Amino acid sequence: MRNLLLASSALVATAASAQTSPSAEAQTRAALRRIEAMNPRVNAVIAVDPTAMSQARAIDRRRGARGPLGGMPVFIKDNIETAGPLPTTAGSLALKDNVTNRDAPLVARLRGAGAVILGKANLSEWANIRDENSISGWSAVGGQTRNPHALDRNPCGSSSGSAAAVASGMAPAAIGTETDGSITCPAAVNGIVGFKPTVGLVSRTHVIPISHSQDTPGPMTLTVRDAARVLSAIAGSDPADAATAEADRRRTDYAAGLSGDALRGKRIGVMRFATGFGTDAAFEQALAVLTREGAVLVPIAAADAPKRREIGENEFPVLLSEFKADLNAYLATTPPAVRTRTLADVIAFNKANAAEELGLFGQSIFEQAEATKGLNDPAYRKARETSLRLAGAEGIDRLLKQFDVVALVGPTMPPAWLIDPVHGDQYPGAGAGSLAAVAGYPHLTVPMGTAKGLPVGLSFIGPKWADSLILSLGHDYEQASRARVAPRLLRSLSDVAPAAPLFAGPAARR
Repeated sequence: MRNLLLASSALVATAASAQTSPSAEAQTRAALRRIEAMNPRVNAVIAVDPTAMSQARAIDRRRGARGPLGGMPVFIKDNIETAGPLPTTAGSLALKDNVTNRDAPLVARLRGAGAVILGKANLSEWANIRDENSISGWSAVGGQTRNPHALDRNPCGSSSGSAAAVASGMAPAAIGTETDGSITCPAAVNGIVGFKPTVGLVSRTHVIPISHSQDTPGPMTLTVRDAARVLSAIAGSDPADAATAEADRRRTDYAAGLSGDALRGKRIGVMRFATGFGTDAAFEQALAVLTREGAVLVPIAAADAPKRREIGENEFPVLLSEFKADLNAYLATTPPAVRTRTLADVIAFNKANAAEELGLFGQSIFEQAEATKGLNDPAYRKARETSLRLAGAEGIDRLLKQFDVVALVGPTMPPAWLIDPVHGDQYPGAGAGSLAAVAGYPHLTVPMGTAKGLPVGLSFIGPKWADSLILSLGHDYEQASRARVAPRLLRSLSDVAPAAPLFAGPAARR
């Protein structure tokens, strides 16, 4: 198994340049072999696209013009539509017949750049907005995705399968989506790179929605360079998505903008108000790397922190209202075979199919969303204004100006928790990623080592449209730290040192 992971990493490294990469067919064939070997244990993939090999051969027939991605195999989170025979389910049995035969614009852009659409990645059902007691990485369609570092650990969500597939070497890249943490959390706890772009840089058309204010797709990869390459392919304006009006003017070649000395002389704000939860040792090591690379670190204490509790209290009603409105609009565009045409229909479907859909947790958030009063409700409008202002102008923007820094850093998330069908997700703490999610600003997580044997990530957050800067800072740190660790596919951390002898008891230690 270790040799297969090493071979996978070598192929990904080779694929870093379209000019030097193996053929698309060779890359795809290798990816399919890794899926066959890895997915039975990790369960990150809902379905492999049966056209993957024919896509690869068509790319190779372009006579040297394979595009900037050079035949790179890419997984697509299963809330993003792809043309072909595979349904787009959001992990729900209510959408098992949602075969739309259309590519989301971001998928069309990937194909145009020479990517092979390898298949659909599992996810937290409905992108983790169904219930307050959910289990990240579980869906009725795909089952439970597992963290490849320790299989009894949660992969976080909602882009669970996208992260686990990349971490375990099934593909060099996947597309995730984030409303609040759904790219950066799974990327961090699976030990890979995840980038949530500025909202409006990448189209959301034909993506099953939660919130038009906060939703964005983004790349999940082993390296920042590959994240930059994928972002360069998928970024751009879409007439059907008004939020992307500025994207063509803002987008650039993000890989070309990467620099090995991007941190030199840069003032970086250290979010001391968003640390702890078992990541302190790894974070201090990361700060030492930033200092060695020439960054000037400026501590930001709790007294200067944005009003994160108030932000969260206002964010939640925004998500509820927008989810009902946006989902109803999406469902109206699905094929006639999809019988659930509204959120109310989905709630009724889940009740009628409770054994399969509601056996592990309920749908309390769905029910709260259904009770909202629409996008003209003054309470909704006030909540959105408040959350955006506190996270943006009075949050990230204020910190950048007050401390004269170009970006903020902090630990992304705690290490992965146990998969628990009784208590659901158990977050022992979180970094400051919600600020970027609510504000719609770019957020990059890069591996920064381990905490008690599990990977943790370092977050880089910046102002709106600073995507290129944030990627470049993260790339410099990544190259200097080399902190990513390969997954070991352990059954449990309790099986290996130093935990194993302590769990075994005194008799076994004699």
